[in-house]
Amino acid sequence: MKVLKLIFKNTLRHKLRTSLTILGIAVAVIAFGLLRTVVTAWSVGVEASSANRLMTRQAVSFIFPLPFTYRDKISSVPGVEEVTFANWFQGVYIDKNQFFARLAVDANTIFDVYPEFVLSPEETSIFKKEKNSCVIGADLAKKYNLKIGDVMNIEGDIYPGRWDFVVRGIYKPKYKTTDATQMFFHWNYVNDRMREEAPVRAGDVGWYVVKIKDPSKAAAISEKIDALFKNSPAETKTETERAFQQGFLASTSAIITSMNVLSFVIIGIIMLVLANTMIMSARERTREYAVLKTLGFSGKHLVGLIMGESLFIALLGGAIGLVLTFPLVSGFAEFIPKGFFPVFQIEPITIILAVSAAFIIGVVSAVFPIQRALRTRIVDGFRFVG
Repeated sequence: MKVLKLIFKNTLRHKLRTSLTILGIAVAVIAFGLLRTVVTAWSVGVEASSANRLMTRQAVSFIFPLPFTYRDKISSVPGVEEVTFANWFQGVYIDKNQFFARLAVDANTIFDVYPEFVLSPEETSIFKKEKNSCVIGADLAKKYNLKIGDVMNIEGDIYPGRWDFVVRGIYKPKYKTTDATQMFFHWNYVNDRMREEAPVRAGDVGWYVVKIKDPSKAAAISEKIDALFKNSPAETKTETERAFQQGFLASTSAIITSMNVLSFVIIGIIMLVLANTMIMSARERTREYAVLKTLGFSGKHLVGLIMGESLFIALLGGAIGLVLTFPLVSGFAEFIPKGFFPVFQIEPITIILAVSAAFIIGVVSAVFPIQRALRTRIVDGFRFVG
């Protein structure tokens, strides 16, 4: 108990220095938590990928379309349970700052292949019947205060002109990682208009989504699908949904890696700050340690004093930073478009890393002061002037 009292007294001896050190650690933990949350949120789409879905796209690039006629051929491959498709529509809703996925899809099969988009049977039935109808996610409906029967006017860019869609369904996400900010409408509606206005663009889809019966046969089924269109004008590349999502992240991998590295660099910097604080404290107390040794305090007592003070400062700063990280991350999420990060929250691994980092900082920062205190002879300690 006396050692704990000494640790507390020593910590408060230089209140300003200790407070600034604790503040620095708290800020570092906040920055670490925020950066790590961005990194984990960026990868949430990959983690949410389904094992029984394959993505078939144009082999040259995702931006090139595939013929609608490929659908029946893909369906004939053994092991394929269902095939649907989608087209990236883009367009402008309200203004260019309103970003969310707008997809022209096969209304009859999209919700069979994506069961995580929960839609009532009544809404599904109406959506399939009305060619200009659309289904939107619950988060999207909440953001724009939309309800069943409302009309969404979109100004086309990839598909020029004014497009009017009637909301006939609002899907709910089945899992927390499910994106509830998307908009789906009939590919036939878009395709019929293309036949009239730009016949050369009719009959094309963006990519196919293939639901398979056995995920363990994904590689074999992918090879069979691609073999069907080998040496054709539009060869395909089929891969798992996870690999498909990772392909999108590949273009930003340098950014993600940099943010990941930066988060740990911040921890390293604050480690140096705390180490400097502890070294200064140990240097100032050189004569005090000599007195303690004279009074019979052993090496383990000195280790406890120095290590305890370092851990107390590090863990207190870490705890304050971690507590403040939660509201700051929540506030930050409010300024991010919902469709950009479907899930933006602190993951358990981030909390574990932050706590571990604070503990390690406390231990490492005390190593040099402990060595100095233990190696300094009593006589030299009394002679020290600092």
